[in-house]
Amino acid sequence: MELRCITSNNQKVLNEARYTFYQDTKNTEFQLLCVFPQFKYQEILGFGGAITEACAATLNKMPESVRQEIIQLYFGKEGNQYNICRTHINSCDFALSNYCYIEDGDTSLETFSIERDKKTILPYIKTAKDVSGGRLIVMASPWSPPGFMKTTGTMNHGGQLLPQYYQLWADYLVKVIKCFKDEGVEVSLLSVQNEPNAVQRWDSCTYTAEQERDFIKNYLGPALKRSGLSEIKLLVWDHNKERCFERADTILSDSEAASFVSGVAVHWYTGDHFEQLSLIKERYPDALLVFSEGCLEHGVKQDQVMAAEKYAHDIIGNLAHGLAAFIDWNIVLNENGGPNHAENFCDAPVICNTKEGTYEVKLPYYYLGHFSRFIPRGSRRIAVSSYTDKLEVVGFETPEAERVLVVLNRTDASVPYIIRENGMLCEIMIEPHSIQSAIYKI
Repeated sequence: MELRCITSNNQKVLNEARYTFYQDTKNTEFQLLCVFPQFKYQEILGFGGAITEACAATLNKMPESVRQEIIQLYFGKEGNQYNICRTHINSCDFALSNYCYIEDGDTSLETFSIERDKKTILPYIKTAKDVSGGRLIVMASPWSPPGFMKTTGTMNHGGQLLPQYYQLWADYLVKVIKCFKDEGVEVSLLSVQNEPNAVQRWDSCTYTAEQERDFIKNYLGPALKRSGLSEIKLLVWDHNKERCFERADTILSDSEAASFVSGVAVHWYTGDHFEQLSLIKERYPDALLVFSEGCLEHGVKQDQVMAAEKYAHDIIGNLAHGLAAFIDWNIVLNENGGPNHAENFCDAPVICNTKEGTYEVKLPYYYLGHFSRFIPRGSRRIAVSSYTDKLEVVGFETPEAERVLVVLNRTDASVPYIIRENGMLCEIMIEPHSIQSAIYKI
């Protein structure tokens, strides 16, 4: 019985080696990773990244051949095989400026138009969908309502949605979804608000847990239902994990609000807090947990090993505690880590030099591929025990009954391990600062 082992490290490759299982006749006790496929947990929805106006603006400055190469790198069969994409409703910081879909003060939505997105973001999402073979799931998130609907009168610097505009904003979101669908982009996941606990210098809007709950059950949920959009999976929170359980509990403990909610979206910017995902799943087993945003902040990073390992550590920890989907932030940015109308520059797995028409595929891209390439939609997490904390590991059974173990070594030394399942052993060594995907079928 053979095992495929794909390894990535700072060489930016996906090297494959083959290993053979043998019978555990010696009752081997040490260096084991024990696999228990009879214990099955959450089903995987997929892996992907965001296509923002910044992504579109960056790609538009590149030669057509480069644009196609980058989309293939992410969504193609020979690439990372992404099958989820997130985008923004109205502008976000990774837009060229603040914008919304109506003129200021329009309470009838008569001036509603998504023309700007039709020229920039939506064509790339449609191309990604085609390249993915039609498997692409789209998530949409608002960063801010139009300024006149808020207590601050502006899209930036936080503020809250004014109560008199709750219904208008719910109708606005429904209209966005319908217009996107008319353009060939069907939204399947919708979050109520991006980062509702953050006052940012860019597009932002805050909700208390009670406000988000009441907006869902009295306005947004009924508006989606009336419009025949009940199949859309509504996600709450869409912010960092350190408060995700409390927010989820406030909303999902209300049966009326919970009837409209499918799950919880989280970010990574305040640390691991993996245990809170487990708490949500313990109290609300049917809740869909989606990681909707994470990136390396403060410009383009040079330490690619650090960046890649941050991704892998977070993904493994999230998956091991109940996560069903992981969505990276911008799939591509320019040489400055933008454009960004608030100068909130960040890193991305692919960075384009828009002056020279070239691009760099960075190490995080390859680490992300260990999940998106080898853990297909419909896979189920299975139980794995490890002999050492030097290895971070998570395991899955695919729809084809293959086992996939993703193993991360962030230490400065090589670490041996032996996969054990059903009395069979397979010995492997993982080098320092490497990630491996071990794939086999019993």
